[in-house]
Amino acid sequence: MRLLVLGDSLTFHGPQGPLPADHPQLWPNVAAAALGGHTELVAGFGWTARDAWWALTGDPRVWSLLPRTDVLVLAVGHMDTLPSPLPTFLRQGLRYLRPDGLRRHARSTYRTLQPHLSRLLGGYPVALPPHLTVRYLDSCVRSVHALQPGIRAVGMTPSVHRSPAYANVHSGRPAAERAVRSWAEGADVPLLDVPELVGDHVRSRRGNPDGMHWGWDGHALVGAAMADLIRSVAVSHSGTAEP
Repeated sequence: MRLLVLGDSLTFHGPQGPLPADHPQLWPNVAAAALGGHTELVAGFGWTARDAWWALTGDPRVWSLLPRTDVLVLAVGHMDTLPSPLPTFLRQGLRYLRPDGLRRHARSTYRTLQPHLSRLLGGYPVALPPHLTVRYLDSCVRSVHALQPGIRAVGMTPSVHRSPAYANVHSGRPAAERAVRSWAEGADVPLLDVPELVGDHVRSRRGNPDGMHWGWDGHALVGAAMADLIRSVAVSHSGTAEP
């Protein structure tokens, strides 16, 4: 089974920080190993569903992987729900500030203000509104099926966090989950219920100290559950996924 995972940092962050994509304990590789297959991971820090769409349409390496893919795993939508006190284009534009001292000062100031603004604004605006999350997820699935009709797609419900960086505020998650579930039902895209798997793991602070990313127990749970979900998809659509 060959998996193409489009993801955010939850796909490559372990209990202490980011790791190489082929680390065997990361959940995409746990899932692939359970299926006797292989994962190709295309991911980035803070990626939303929009970034997954940009990767799918703009990265030639992704294009080369599609003919060899059995299952597309849309492991995005989590970061879309996070508070974003600054508009995305301004927040991401901080990296382009020069000179270096100004950039460092601006980023440090924003990190200091972010939890206070997240609380003051009640968790809004979010990094990507729910209607745009589902728009980009749908565009990903439709485009892949137009090029490779045999590829099955699976997705995830937005994860939870207890991150001091956002003052533990996560007001935008429920609306995002409702939107993703509604879209997935109509698009025939099975979803992995991530909060059901890692909610206690995150809330009990057994994951990464940042309160957002997962420890190895969380990766193991998600990887095993994703493998089970993909097996069920392969069985219900026999002949569309190559074992």
